[in-house]
Amino acid sequence: MPAWLDTAIFYEIYPQSFQDSNADGIGDLPGIISRLDYIRELGCTAIWLNPCFDSPFADAGYDIRDYCRVASRYGTNEDIKALFDEVHQRGMRIILDLVPGHTSIEHPWFRESQKPEKNEYSHRYIWTDSIWTGTEDISSVSGWLRGISARNGSCAVNFFSTQPALNYGFAKPTKTWQFSYRSPEAIATREAMKDVMRFWLKMGCDGFRVDMAGSLVKNDPDGEATIELWQDFRKFLDTEFSDAAIISEWGEPDKSLRGGFHMDFLLHFGPSHYNDLFRCDEPYFSHRSKGDASAFIAYYTQVSASVGSEGFICIPSGNHDMPRLAKNLNDEELKLAFVFLLSMPGVPFIYYGDEIGMRYLDGLVSVEGGYNRTGARTPMQWNSHDNAGFSDASPDALYIMQDPDPERPTVEKSLARSDSLYNEIRKLIHIRHTYTPLRNNGTVTFFSGNAPHTYPLVYLRASSDKRILVAINPSARTTRCAIPEIAGGKLLYVCNKPASFSGNNLVIPPSSACFWEI
Repeated sequence: MPAWLDTAIFYEIYPQSFQDSNADGIGDLPGIISRLDYIRELGCTAIWLNPCFDSPFADAGYDIRDYCRVASRYGTNEDIKALFDEVHQRGMRIILDLVPGHTSIEHPWFRESQKPEKNEYSHRYIWTDSIWTGTEDISSVSGWLRGISARNGSCAVNFFSTQPALNYGFAKPTKTWQFSYRSPEAIATREAMKDVMRFWLKMGCDGFRVDMAGSLVKNDPDGEATIELWQDFRKFLDTEFSDAAIISEWGEPDKSLRGGFHMDFLLHFGPSHYNDLFRCDEPYFSHRSKGDASAFIAYYTQVSASVGSEGFICIPSGNHDMPRLAKNLNDEELKLAFVFLLSMPGVPFIYYGDEIGMRYLDGLVSVEGGYNRTGARTPMQWNSHDNAGFSDASPDALYIMQDPDPERPTVEKSLARSDSLYNEIRKLIHIRHTYTPLRNNGTVTFFSGNAPHTYPLVYLRASSDKRILVAINPSARTTRCAIPEIAGGKLLYVCNKPASFSGNNLVIPPSSACFWEI
């Protein structure tokens, strides 16, 4: 396990929407470099950079045309090397987004695989043996392409029809064109992806967030073959790049961490009930106090016990694939949501703009395959200048339109207000860095919130030498919680109004949170 993950707090950057340095309306790498001090001053120690590779951008860069070249709209390979160096000079880390499951239809590998003559890339993708045979019975496949070349066969695709699925084999092959995940054909794909990882790690990146990590081996219902595949990747990293981190988009930590990932995200899909907290009709962190955290707590407790110290479970503020937190929560509710996000175990991730309460824009026309996700990808709002300081381009030239509300949140406004969401998050990050029980490795025990539809949310964080009680009451009424053997302590942090002890009962005012060292 890379030691730097023990205290890491990540900031996710969507490169086309963060900072434009050349007035073309699209964010770029020099723009990111110009804002690194902002990220460091917030308290984040690491960056997750969404795909910045050469692409036709049918899926915002998740359709890669060249794994080893930066897209020209973001800059050059020299620019990303400069970004790595600038990040490291500030004592920070940076990981790239690895997309191993598919490429663009414009990737040279795919163009070669389309040829009817056998070649090195004939089995780099999942092709059937007949144009009349589809891939409807294959798991983790969204459809297939047919009639696109002289090759007699159909090619499986992931997600969009512009994303042909790379061939990592099948857990249980049933057709002649299906290869075992241990076959030379499948291993060749695996080794090609290791070469991609080597390229960027040698240049200076610190690891990867892996897109669709649990879907590579097909027809693998229990995930065991995919786990074995990633164990091989982990062995490669431990041997050649032992300080590099890999984070999975899998959403099942009991599988991904066993597969060798250092961390796994809880996602807006899957079994975690993560969205019960923030993104549903009645989020737990709403003042209406009609939410329910019990299913999330039950899942989290069970999975944490099963994975033990194998790795971290990450609870992100959001990402580029889901509505922003501010879609369902107001500013005061967002503060309490971040009290939770920054006081739980695991490695925190903050999606760019969430720290100032950037809004989700409903109803935007899809941009580069964003569809309903487009409203969570709007340009960063820095100040009161044109285009909120994101770009010097004309507004109609921006990659995605900005929030048109004149009262839209900005970094400038947030820095000026001592009670802003930004300053609350900065305070919380400082406390997390200061107190060992609140860091990534500490344990958690829930005292309240684990029964259906109950408030407040109270839990104990502990390290080897200290304990901190976290109490969060998102509701608009005073709540109480009985806490055996705890009747006071040192108050470390208060959001809105402090809680108080009445015997072994903790009394928490409405819309408030606090930390007690006990």
